[in-house]
Amino acid sequence: MMEPLPRPEADSERPARILCVDDEPNILTALRRLFRPLGYEVLIAESGEAGLKVLESAEVDIVVSDMRMPGMDGTQFLECVRIRWPDTVRLLLTGYADIRSILGAINRGEIYRYITKPWDDNDIVLVVRHALERKALEAEKRRLEALTYEQNEELKALNANLESKVAARTAELRKVHDELLVSNERLKANYLTSIKVFSSMIEMRGANLAGHSRRVADLSRRITTRMGLDSFESQNIFIAGLLHSIGKIGFSDDLLSLPLSLMNGEQLGQYRKYPIRGEQLLMPLEDLREAARIVRSHQERFDGEGFPDGLAGFDIPLGARVLAIASDYDNLQIGALAQRRLRPDEAFNAIVGNRGKRYDPLVVSAFQDAIQGRNIVDPPQGEPLRVSALQPGMALARDLVTRDGSLLLSAEHVLSERLIRQIADFEKSSNESFTVYVLTEHKK
Repeated sequence: MMEPLPRPEADSERPARILCVDDEPNILTALRRLFRPLGYEVLIAESGEAGLKVLESAEVDIVVSDMRMPGMDGTQFLECVRIRWPDTVRLLLTGYADIRSILGAINRGEIYRYITKPWDDNDIVLVVRHALERKALEAEKRRLEALTYEQNEELKALNANLESKVAARTAELRKVHDELLVSNERLKANYLTSIKVFSSMIEMRGANLAGHSRRVADLSRRITTRMGLDSFESQNIFIAGLLHSIGKIGFSDDLLSLPLSLMNGEQLGQYRKYPIRGEQLLMPLEDLREAARIVRSHQERFDGEGFPDGLAGFDIPLGARVLAIASDYDNLQIGALAQRRLRPDEAFNAIVGNRGKRYDPLVVSAFQDAIQGRNIVDPPQGEPLRVSALQPGMALARDLVTRDGSLLLSAEHVLSERLIRQIADFEKSSNESFTVYVLTEHKK
């Protein structure tokens, strides 16, 4: 299903170059066997020190480093890479659910993503592909910004009387500006897609969790629409919905699948810490700090009986009050709060019945409107098509997801002939039948 990774912007004549660092030869062999057939060069090193020597002699686009290595560990190695080769994308490979070690790698090595062992081949290839796409977009953005600055300086030096030259130069600048806007929009779309992919990866460990974060995020956005929030605040709440369970990443499989009502004291104590862990994981990323604040407070109650800070009423961030309802509504239906799964109407009544106690009454009213479809018409969701009816140039109106909730393509992705063929092949091999929603203005 994967397309070849893009070549690095700095040297379009060579394939993307990946350095894999691990003290286990079988891991290095597996990574080389995975990446080489996809058309890029794979370098290997069996220690952090050896990896630094490779970087001194060759230009590397991505480093994939193990966490636990003798001598220089993954955090120390990635910190050296960040300092000496800041443009090299850094990925962490770890088989340990060690939050402190992961936080150290995030804070000191400023890693782009971490991947757990054993990995899924499709997932790690997708992570690397998105990392290279983001790097290429950032390089293109820098090039366009430098070009804009250079042309602005030239414009200042032109004689004010040469109106024809000024007009020509202005036209060129307008074109560059438009290209920069397009590049920024692509970077934003890639950023949101990466968050959706990461959210799907978090849920792969729990059988009941598939699609939970996406449903919560979608319902949160519908509630914020009813409340008339601006696009910036709605987007932060949507992202918080996608990532609200990130603090559970260190939970054991048993705890992850245990309903809240069956947890004992020790398990409850661990469970009540996950909003803080979620905030800690997101805070190093500047663009996610508002979402991190929402994630921390989404288990607070309107009556002050929630956790982790015991906030009450309007002291709870608005986004957290929205997320609390959206999350509980889905959790009641998937059995995450109690053994018995509630029907949608039962879950709806449970939310409404806790108006003013657990939930903000104003947000409950917006939730009722969102579920019952009152007061506002949802934006069009595109035209449903079978895979056989898809054509190159069409754009997705919704995310394309598998039966188990895994993300295949994000909304607004423009289809190519190759992608359509890959979707058809996946549909056949997985024995699934997809309905693809496309934007009507992109139909041929």
